[in-house]
Amino acid sequence: MLKLNALIAGSTGYIGIQLIKLLINHKNINIKYLCGNSSVGKKISFYDKSLIKKKLPKIVKFKKKYLDNVDIIFTALPNGEAQEISNNLLSKNTLIDLAADFRLNKSSEYFKWYKQKHKSVNNIKKSIYALPEIIQKKVKKYNIIGCPGCYPTSILLPLIPLIKKKSINFNNIIIDSKSGYSGAGRSVHKKNKDKNLYESLSAYGVGFHRHNSEIAQELKCYSKSKINFTFTPHLTPMFRGILSTIYLDLKRGFSVKKIQNILKTSYKKDMFIKILNNDSAISTNDVINTNNCLISVCRTKYKDKIIILSAIDNLIKGGAGQAIQNMNTKFGFKKNEGLK
Repeated sequence: MLKLNALIAGSTGYIGIQLIKLLINHKNINIKYLCGNSSVGKKISFYDKSLIKKKLPKIVKFKKKYLDNVDIIFTALPNGEAQEISNNLLSKNTLIDLAADFRLNKSSEYFKWYKQKHKSVNNIKKSIYALPEIIQKKVKKYNIIGCPGCYPTSILLPLIPLIKKKSINFNNIIIDSKSGYSGAGRSVHKKNKDKNLYESLSAYGVGFHRHNSEIAQELKCYSKSKINFTFTPHLTPMFRGILSTIYLDLKRGFSVKKIQNILKTSYKKDMFIKILNNDSAISTNDVINTNNCLISVCRTKYKDKIIILSAIDNLIKGGAGQAIQNMNTKFGFKKNEGLK
């Protein structure tokens, strides 16, 4: 059995912890290094008690020499740090980034939205934006894999097949997304300590959230023309999960049934995408602790307008699970290995 050594950089954040929990049950992976900064010397169980009985290495500070001993590097780091690691990769290394360093195809767009200069411009061309069900086996050709953000995952999965079929109006797409506060990272508690985080709902990044760039880039790839959309994210008083509500105008000749059939046909071979019966009400509770994306097509009082509901677990399908999905495809492992 092929067994690969892995390094996880940014191991103590919510995504890093979730990645560890999945990888310890992956038959083909040995976790060789856990890396952090302020956490150096500590056991990972200090950050999550459920890992107390697991045999895992103590947290160390990342060193370039570790790349000699690993096959896969997972980076769940602040934006910019995976770029530096990518500059030191060996030919045998695969980097899977769960932050935004390799999501955008142009360094100018990265600077525009993230307000920092990209430190590995040449590697952008060598990377792939890896939404697993969309790119499928193309990921095999790349050693730098950029995983989509959690919001875009919930949005692009239902929209891309519909855009490819030109079934919806490109000029007025409205996206309302609500996420558990884990999506904002561990610092969310300090940043929102005066906002009654655990009992209130709040909009943020209104009109100009960073994920606008990622969504626009990918939609244009499949439409070949500009798409006008409005995206508003919200932070909710729950720990995990995303529910995106997408308002669409249908093109002439398309109905709710046809839209559902497009989605079912597009994802008939994808075990993690579940297209529900029309008008199914879904909740984040339906996807928590899974790598699934649930999609429901709903009618409205207007025949030419529909609402699509899309639900994922932001830490798994929107993060760690998606990264493992990409790894499984690249190395020919079972699709659901580590994700059962």
